Amino acid sequence: MKKFSRMLISSFAELKRLRSLTFLAVMGALALALEAVASLDLGPYISIGFSGLPNQLVDLLLGPSVGGLFAGAMDVLKYLIKPSGPFHFGFTLDAMLAAFIYGCSYYGRPVTLRRIFLTKLLVTVVVNMALGTMWISQLYGRAFLVLLPSRALKDILVWPVESMIFYTLALALEDAGIYKLLKKEAPRL
Repeated sequence: MKKFSRMLISSFAELKRLRSLTFLAVMGALALALEAVASLDLGPYISIGFSGLPNQLVDLLLGPSVGGLFAGAMDVLKYLIKPSGPFHFGFTLDAMLAAFIYGCSYYGRPVTLRRIFLTKLLVTVVVNMALGTMWISQLYGRAFLVLLPSRALKDILVWPVESMIFYTLALALEDAGIYKLLKKEAPRL
């Protein structure tokens, strides 16, 4: 429990660093750009997008506390910029919960394919399939079990693809020295 609370405190401390705040701004802009140009709607209840990649990088590098706050703020901002259907706070809660799970799994730990696959599977089942389908059911008055099969099929099909994309991106950024640059202490004046 102490290790968990230290992780949350360490993550919150990232908000005091200029480099972290700059990184958040860049990732926010990237997420908004990806939302605008790289989103594919497959029907009224199913869409695939890449705007979650910057969020996961925030979770990896800045932890669950910052990741959850960032995901919630970005969810509301994306909706205000490009509304798609009625607003439901459940989806904002989903974004925050997913970020918190990713942050708890990734922050301060080595990037491994197994960790990414298992974490992505947990988020896919709990957040996307269960909670996300429940919110859609509430919003549109459709039965949960009617919506679940098509959403589950899409989520299970994209789960390994999204996992591999994030793994490849995370390793490339690590190899490029981005992680060390972000964690490097700023020179004192």
